[in-house]
Amino acid sequence: MGWLWWIIIGAVAGWLAGNLMRGGGFGFLVNLLVGIVGAVIGGWVFGLLGISTGDGIIGSLVTALIGAILLLWIISLFKKST
Repeated sequence: MGWLWWIIIGAVAGWLAGNLMRGGGFGFLVNLLVGIVGAVIGGWVFGLLGISTGDGIIGSLVTALIGAILLLWIISLFKKST
């Protein structure tokens, strides 16, 4: 069940971040990838700042969403400069 939750949370976080940053999602696989990478980035950033969102589903979703938004923001900085 752990992998299933990773997939669900990653897909939802990627879709939400895509809608917030771009106005639309990217498709299931890219949303999933953005959400999972976002979860890693969010966990790293929250760890550096000493922020804990808890171990539940909502905490994981918030962490993945914030990380995915940061990821898409960083990507947008590189896309505008080229």
